Amino acid sequence: MTIDHCDARFKTLFDPVAIGPVTAPNRFYQVPHASGATNANPRVRAGLRAVKAEGGWGVICTGACSIHPSCDDAPLPFATLWDDDDIRAHALMTDAVHEHGALAGVELFHGGGGVLNRQTRLPALTPSGKGWSSNHSVFMSPGRPRGMDAADLKDLVRWQAAAAKRAKQAGFDIIYVYAGMGYLPHEFLLPEYNERKDAYGGSMENRVRIIREMLEATRDAVGDNVAVALRISLEELLTRPGTTMETEAHEAVSLLSPHTDLFDVKMDSSPTDCGPSRFVPEASHERMAGFVKSCTDKPVVGVGRFTSPDTMVSQVRRGVLDFIGAARPSIADPFLPRKIREGREDEIRECIGCNMCIANWHEGVLVRCTQNPSFGEEWRRGWHPEKVKPAGSKDRVLIVGGGPAGLECALTLGRRGYDVAVADARAEMGGRVLFESALPGLSAWRRVIDYRLGRLKVMPNVELYPGSELDAAQILEFGFERVVLATGAAWAPALFTKMEIAGEVLDHPNVFTPSDLAAGARPEGPVVVLDYDFHVMGGVLAEQIAAAGQPVTYVTPAGGASAWTINANEQIYVHQRLHEVGVPIRTLECVSAFDGAEATLGDMLTDRETRIPCRSLVIVGLRRQNSGLYDALEDRQTDWADAGIRTVERTGDALSPGAIAHAVFYGRATAEAMDGPSFLTFRRDGPFHTPPERNGNAMIAAMAV
Repeated sequence: MTIDHCDARFKTLFDPVAIGPVTAPNRFYQVPHASGATNANPRVRAGLRAVKAEGGWGVICTGACSIHPSCDDAPLPFATLWDDDDIRAHALMTDAVHEHGALAGVELFHGGGGVLNRQTRLPALTPSGKGWSSNHSVFMSPGRPRGMDAADLKDLVRWQAAAAKRAKQAGFDIIYVYAGMGYLPHEFLLPEYNERKDAYGGSMENRVRIIREMLEATRDAVGDNVAVALRISLEELLTRPGTTMETEAHEAVSLLSPHTDLFDVKMDSSPTDCGPSRFVPEASHERMAGFVKSCTDKPVVGVGRFTSPDTMVSQVRRGVLDFIGAARPSIADPFLPRKIREGREDEIRECIGCNMCIANWHEGVLVRCTQNPSFGEEWRRGWHPEKVKPAGSKDRVLIVGGGPAGLECALTLGRRGYDVAVADARAEMGGRVLFESALPGLSAWRRVIDYRLGRLKVMPNVELYPGSELDAAQILEFGFERVVLATGAAWAPALFTKMEIAGEVLDHPNVFTPSDLAAGARPEGPVVVLDYDFHVMGGVLAEQIAAAGQPVTYVTPAGGASAWTINANEQIYVHQRLHEVGVPIRTLECVSAFDGAEATLGDMLTDRETRIPCRSLVIVGLRRQNSGLYDALEDRQTDWADAGIRTVERTGDALSPGAIAHAVFYGRATAEAMDGPSFLTFRRDGPFHTPPERNGNAMIAAMAV
């Protein structure tokens, strides 16, 4: 990969950096992150990691990889190195990464009190019998861990060593001990969870002992040609005064520095480590990671949702980090390093920090990305973030609608070589993103349309026609062989379950939807926002209305504000923000009546009703496809052949309303399926099967090791 076009300011990002016995080719480090692809999806996992190596990331790591059956993170997807049968699945990934000259790292972990072994049903282990309070709260369980005895401590070290040996056999260059995010070694660092009176509790030297032993055992197991890395959370320790140094975090780093080849620094919990852009800015981790290099001569990697090359260089030059760590930015654009190296910074598909990635992992499925619809589909559907198959015909394509789906569809079709025209009724293209990115804190979401419009405007085979509202007759006159309708969806004054609001309520002139507010409506206070959507919209509209000076109450039948966003690490921030702007939050209630002066709230679990002042009601509930144009064309299907039209299809919200990520995915899928197999078609992955009796014996052996 040439650096001839690399801006001189950024060349330090491509310096090789030694990590113990191995050398990373540059400073771009894809830190361990969940993908949703486990050992049951080895080809999917290899495909998504390999594309990042192709895109120039110098180090590519797995997500969390359990070292023993007593670390079972179900129902969340997780990888395993429990026995030798797991080795081959990981070797697919390391081989694919090595083909592109990158190093492969594996994040070995034991979850301790942060997992509850729902599948294996083995007792969860913690230093003193206390479960971790914040991990995976969406999956609460009555199960509780037990405190570890001396034999358990020895077992933990042996399990780490055994998994490390398997990792080396699988071809990994960097092997982790994971002491972060409330997992077992991290629990030893915190006195609240570590109440031990033996050599593993009390002083900081004692509390790091188990981590030191795991690092030493890992090195003994893998020898001198594999690097040993430590991933550690220091957020809480940084607030505690040390005995011999400024803070306990300084002490922990200093004590562990001789035993590791690299420090990978992260926050203590998922919401603080992977916060949404609405509440957490780029490079926000510097306050925690910035001190580490003062305590060690080992290289340091940290994250911060880095999207700006200037910010990356600043972190290196100021001695904050040696490696630019990334999870979400590497998902949004696997080719980010290569684009910087080739002087194509304007082509970077920047992460918008919407956290649809981690939200999908919390739902137990493959990670998805709003900006990069190919993520996770590299092997399944043969998609690539930068390459597409050539056009299958010379058909011309008319796309009606310039929102996220229409623009993604046009971009992919244009890259394939089709002649494409995009018409949009509005003077500015962007569809729903124009409104949503203007809401409080969501300006980064505009990158969805800015990236696509920027690419489309330089493509000679794509023409953009803003301010062009089309009807069925006009479409029939144009003579395009293919018509794609990306006309979006609209919010309706209705809910999406059998629990409907009375008709007289919905007909009231002071009932509004987000679509009304997007069109310029300004509700008069006091306002009630009824959130039956549970994603971002209800909470952010309440915040916006409050910022405009109107008293507003947030009401939802769910148990918390913007309830689904607990998956996106956002709910805690939504509650904090609504509290800051003075918005009362009423949960487990729904609006049963509204007369323009009061709203009647019905309790979801009892017959209790409450009346509160309300002059305007904003319902965030059902979204319906804008199907008028599609229906009109369907009614004239007999005229298609004479007009030269071969197909008319819908995409994005016009096909199925959802988040922006769904719209972008459908746009890509529609374009990929043009003159080809339906986008419903994909390859099924699966584990490498072994005979049942061997599988059973392997499990027993893993538990005994």
